[in-house]
Amino acid sequence: MTASPAAEAAAGLLAELVGSGLRDLVLSPGSRSQALALAAMDLSRRGVLRVHVRVDERVAAFTALGLARESGLPVAVLCTSGTAAGNLLPAAMEAFHAGVPLLLLTADRPPELRGVGANQATIQPGLFGSFVRLAVDAPVPGPAAPGAAAAVWSGLAAQVVAAATGVEGSGLPGIAGPVQLNLPTREPLSGDPGADVAVEPGAAPVVPVPEPVALERGPRTIVIAGADAGPDAEELSHRGGWPMIAEIVSGARYGRLVVHGYRRLLGDDALGGRIERVVVFGHPTLSREVAALLARSDLEVVAVRRGGQDLNLNGRTRAVGSVTVAAGPVDRQWLGAWMNASAAAVVDLSAPAPDHDGLSSEDKAARLSAVRAELDAVRRRVDREILVDAVWRATWPHDRLVFGSSRLVRVADEVLGGKKVPVHANRGLAGIDGTVATAIGVALASQAAGAAGVTRALLGDLALLHDVGALLLPADEPPPRIQVVVGNDGGGTIFDGLEVAASAPTADLDRAFYTPQAVDLAQVAAAYGWEFTRVTTRSALEQALTSPPAKPQIIEVPLER
Repeated sequence: MTASPAAEAAAGLLAELVGSGLRDLVLSPGSRSQALALAAMDLSRRGVLRVHVRVDERVAAFTALGLARESGLPVAVLCTSGTAAGNLLPAAMEAFHAGVPLLLLTADRPPELRGVGANQATIQPGLFGSFVRLAVDAPVPGPAAPGAAAAVWSGLAAQVVAAATGVEGSGLPGIAGPVQLNLPTREPLSGDPGADVAVEPGAAPVVPVPEPVALERGPRTIVIAGADAGPDAEELSHRGGWPMIAEIVSGARYGRLVVHGYRRLLGDDALGGRIERVVVFGHPTLSREVAALLARSDLEVVAVRRGGQDLNLNGRTRAVGSVTVAAGPVDRQWLGAWMNASAAAVVDLSAPAPDHDGLSSEDKAARLSAVRAELDAVRRRVDREILVDAVWRATWPHDRLVFGSSRLVRVADEVLGGKKVPVHANRGLAGIDGTVATAIGVALASQAAGAAGVTRALLGDLALLHDVGALLLPADEPPPRIQVVVGNDGGGTIFDGLEVAASAPTADLDRAFYTPQAVDLAQVAAAYGWEFTRVTTRSALEQALTSPPAKPQIIEVPLER
């Protein structure tokens, strides 16, 4: 096999990435990226890099996003040149806004083939614009003495990993995000990389924690936990003795200070009207009431930054890296008012307990009445509230739960109680794009650490169909333990609750927004080799959720519009 500068440089780069903490790489097939793909496969055989192959670059990028979300480590996605690179943009945008470390490795033509109409050549340097923390157009490996080609890309791995994790070079210290490493090569694109490259797996750089800002206890304060807030929000709430509004996608909806029914309570003058300060973690997106609160110019708003943009809806929000609470007594009156109102707003969606006395009664009429009530409970059709409640009840700390940006996540946010469950959702931009792929990435990352449990994705029918290509999984890779739970109401009923429903003609609303569909999801599952079950009653749903699937599974739940 002839020596190849491209192969030599690719082997050296990936070895350095592994040394900088890379553990997972998702690739899509292509010619221009072949040297990098072959180097990745070599490292996979050596057991130092997990390689995941997807035929669709958009799916590949969201799979990498899910892997990075769950692991907290930088994950690479590799593609060939041309439109392939453009398909990484949606995941890059989400990673930017959500603060997820993503390495976009885009193979490219050399400079002499750019701008001259060469096949599969476009303007890749700077392709992702402001959505990456760093963009590097690497030099082209060229003919050189053995071993010299690898030096052309030497040092790039440490540079891009540092920027992706927010250690340095990203312009946003301490904030993770995506970076682009554009990698042009000349032919021969693959071949002998020369001597075996030594690989020593290393750790990702440790991001320094900024000095926390100490908050005085005086002002009447609430904590708001948005998407990706995590346990820091609950910890601050507990320390400060401050009530906490935790979105269902925050990963912080647990603990004794969680506020139930927060939408209504924010509109109560005795509670929401008396707030003087708000401390925000993550990115709140699920309610207009919270958005209106954060836009109030009379409030002090302190936002702990997580993603690529500051939260500043009122024009005077203070961004900080971390916070703590100054010494002093808890305002028991303020906290008690919120907790009493919260307790009264708890929604109990439990199935009614069996009437044991009635079932064992010697009175025939009483016994028949109790039997009918029991049968009615078992046969009760699933609605949205029952669906989200059943999924929440079936999910435990060793599981993972991924919410799609569908109507169901808003229902879940309104009715579900507190529970310490690892939750993910692409709420950086709150789009439905890539939900299934993200959930698969989350599942694979949690499994890689040897954890038990199941990843459940709860989404609507359009979110599934938007990402249906993610169901295609390689037969030679470990399958994810995942249940994709689809609330199928035949279209985008989320628009029923938006202003367009009140203003648009019915026919236009249906065609342009509701977009009704009648796809047979059983046949979709069969085509991709997934298990499938369709449930309509609460008992059947609970049984499906708690029966470990033998392989990836779709659970369809028909819902009324």
